Amino acid sequence: MKVILHTGAHRCATTSFQEYMRQNAQGLKMQGLGFWGPFRTRNGLFHGIQPGPARVTGRNLAQRARGRLQLQLANCRDSGVHQLLVSDENMMGTIRENLRLGDLYSGVGERMARFSQAFGRTVTDVAVSIRSLDSYWTSALAYAVARGHRVPSPAQLDRLVQAPRSWRDVITDIACALPDARLHVLPFETFGTRPEAQLTALTGVETAPMTHARVRLNGSLCLQDLRASLPASVAARLPQGTGRWRPFDDTQAAHLRETYADDMMWLASGADGTALLVQDPDKLAAGLNPPRYDLTRGRPDDKQRRMAGSG
Repeated sequence: MKVILHTGAHRCATTSFQEYMRQNAQGLKMQGLGFWGPFRTRNGLFHGIQPGPARVTGRNLAQRARGRLQLQLANCRDSGVHQLLVSDENMMGTIRENLRLGDLYSGVGERMARFSQAFGRTVTDVAVSIRSLDSYWTSALAYAVARGHRVPSPAQLDRLVQAPRSWRDVITDIACALPDARLHVLPFETFGTRPEAQLTALTGVETAPMTHARVRLNGSLCLQDLRASLPASVAARLPQGTGRWRPFDDTQAAHLRETYADDMMWLASGADGTALLVQDPDKLAAGLNPPRYDLTRGRPDDKQRRMAGSG
């Protein structure tokens, strides 16, 4: 059975993709495709994989978690599932941890190594969604502030901009943690609003359902709604106006976009053999002789031009 770990990241339409999979789970099961989402993984299935506070019982929680997973995988295999897609963005970490450390999933390597050990050798593919860093941090801040995180200061924003880690480091850490799995990278700008395209790219299903494919969940609040949801003392620290909150200035946003462009260039050039950048399935590459659409306007250069005479 093929096991695909869909790790997010956060703020990359992962929750919308999970809702799409959950609503179409019965129809996809008829095609041999199973789905585990947060409703299942966070209901005790992953308990013990990551270290944390727990009762002192003398039991090896990591070993019990591995046994629990293997039993569930065997049940899926026996029920006729040929491909199992496991989606939970918290496998990589949390938004609060990213903002507290001022870095991008700094512990993802260790976390994914523990998941690799728990799943054993059953994981064949890993999917990672990435997003332009300026819009990622903006969305993460809006999400966190709406849930009680303090409004960042200029120094904290600059710390995020100057953070040394980028998506390249995250992808490299995941590839090292699961060296035997194929790593697929899906840009949010291409696949964020198209869960059916994500499903086809990861599983190869020929008829991905379109039902619930345009459901949008956990979107960032605009400024006026964000201010209305916060206490007056906190809302006063937000800028006035309406529309999207843009905490970074133009220079900071340009720096973050340049870092993301470098990551995309690295992925497009092969990512040192560690990952595969998933291309837009609706865009076909031009052939050896692409059409010359750019020559329909302007003055041709090969015609002589007559200069005005002195008389």
